[in-house]
Amino acid sequence: MPDDTPTVITRFAPSPTGFLHLGHVHSCLFAVNAAKAANGRFLLRIEDIDPSRCRPDYEVMLKEDLAWLGFGWEEPVRRQSDHMEDYAAALDRLAALGVTYPCFCSRKEIADEIARAGNAPHLVAMGPEGPLYPGVCRHLSRDVAAARTAAGEPHAIRLDVAKAAILTGPLSWHDRARGTIVADTGLLGDIVLARRDVWTSYHLSVTVDDAIQGVTLVTRGEDLFHATHVHRLLQALLSLPAPDYHHHGLLRNDRGERLSKRDGATGIRSLRAQGVSAADILRRAEYRAEG
Repeated sequence: MPDDTPTVITRFAPSPTGFLHLGHVHSCLFAVNAAKAANGRFLLRIEDIDPSRCRPDYEVMLKEDLAWLGFGWEEPVRRQSDHMEDYAAALDRLAALGVTYPCFCSRKEIADEIARAGNAPHLVAMGPEGPLYPGVCRHLSRDVAAARTAAGEPHAIRLDVAKAAILTGPLSWHDRARGTIVADTGLLGDIVLARRDVWTSYHLSVTVDDAIQGVTLVTRGEDLFHATHVHRLLQALLSLPAPDYHHHGLLRNDRGERLSKRDGATGIRSLRAQGVSAADILRRAEYRAEG
């Protein structure tokens, strides 16, 4: 009888903003191993929507390091900057649902508004990473917002989470490490869906990409666990399938700090130059963190 079990598809989706480090290798290895364990497929995706930080030479070196480590992936590799029309279509669909609004606030204006509200702590909504956007532009009338937009005033597009949650109702997802998770859709507040300089955002792009590529298991660091709450909301709004998730542990340096692209001691290019073998790097990447 034919096997009707869905094929497991995982992905590793780095941004070419610096050199590959051991933390990236751990994340890639985790996704590769999850696909292998299920006789599934592994994809590489390049998340390069930020033109101010992403560089083609970093992408080239990233792929070189991954290949040197023995990783293989399917071609063609999806590069986000080549698919802006997909994100624009998703943004249009969300606008048609009435769950987006233009935000004309600068970062300084947002910080000033939060500071003013700080005198009344009960008025400052807090998220896992600090104060949430206070909703200044959410309260603009439709006519005023339209006039400011038509006048060419720079703005971002935000998700009206409260309206969106009413449309979707309660949501949840399956996390392989934690079980069923009830989505707290307001956890990050009214997130930015499109920025002034780039007409998309991480949250929108990654949600659309995973659906287009048929990803069935999203493996990524535990630092992105909170983002999954709002990604589940976007999936529901856009009628996209909800994959399984596994948020794995992060590699950390000797001081207990999570690895970053600024940590040259763990950069793959640096380790290669020191004569460290690919096999040893893979062992370090597996050993230094728990999945």
